Amino acid sequence: MLPLKILVIRFSSIGDIVLTTPVLRTIHNQSGAEIHYLTKPAFESIISKNPYVKKVITLTEDFEQMIRSLRQENYDHIIDLHHNIRTRRIKFALKKPFHSFQKLNFEKWLMVNFKINRLPERHIVDRYMNAIKFLGIQNDQQGLDFNIPPESAINTFEKFVFKPGTFVSIVIGATYNTKCLTSDQIVQLSELLNLPVILLGGKQEIPKAEEILNKSSSEHIKSACGIFDIFQSASILNQSAAIITHDTGLMHIAAALKKPQVVIWGNTIPAFGMYPYYGNENIKWISFEQKELNCRPCTKLGFDKCPKGHFKCILNHDLNEIAKAAMSLMDLKK
Repeated sequence: MLPLKILVIRFSSIGDIVLTTPVLRTIHNQSGAEIHYLTKPAFESIISKNPYVKKVITLTEDFEQMIRSLRQENYDHIIDLHHNIRTRRIKFALKKPFHSFQKLNFEKWLMVNFKINRLPERHIVDRYMNAIKFLGIQNDQQGLDFNIPPESAINTFEKFVFKPGTFVSIVIGATYNTKCLTSDQIVQLSELLNLPVILLGGKQEIPKAEEILNKSSSEHIKSACGIFDIFQSASILNQSAAIITHDTGLMHIAAALKKPQVVIWGNTIPAFGMYPYYGNENIKWISFEQKELNCRPCTKLGFDKCPKGHFKCILNHDLNEIAKAAMSLMDLKK
């Protein structure tokens, strides 16, 4: 009997795609199925480095041409880990057996709008895994995967004069501003650490990084924002003694790399099920959130600015405690 051929669908984003990696690994290892992965072109490189995926297919504007190509593959099953209108169109067009994960849009709506918590105490990885139970697959509890190509390794001493294991990485941005510490807070936090710090982020974080460097009196803060690609940034994360991050894709990459981290929450909440996932690995992570604020969560995603105008979910954070938490994680590594 030929092995199954399975199409996994997750269009975006970086963190969400990294969170699908236990599904890919367990399907491959426990069933021997051939896995194809459909995603947006911007995220092709992340999946193309995954050893459990045979073929990466990218979403195109020419829907009919894409469907013709997918039909030629003659999949046995479709695993829909995005579950939106577009994936429903794809599943309908292919007319193959499919399983989708539970998205919890209604439960999130209740939490955001009425603060009624009907959210299950389950990580999104466990909900992804539930979509493949029909294959007899069990969660191997090995956490997430993120493969850094050897050519993407960064020599932090050569680039920043910081030896591996001696510095803290601070992820300064996220998709939405209401998830992030302000520039002034990051300046203060970096100086409280009194340790070498590397600022991480994409090109969109360059102005914020420059503002932080201009405002700081410390010579031990360096910026890697917009300089390196996602794999090179992951290499820096991998050499960090500890990581301070917001609710963003690099948080999930840090978890995949089994790194200790401090996670700072703004308008979103861990109860949405997308906190750091380590499986059964005994990796320490520390969470900071303003639980007493009755306006949180104000959205399941984020905003450019606080809809209430006070931004207490970020401004009320105790930076001294965050710095102490990060240093305690460094101590655990020694």
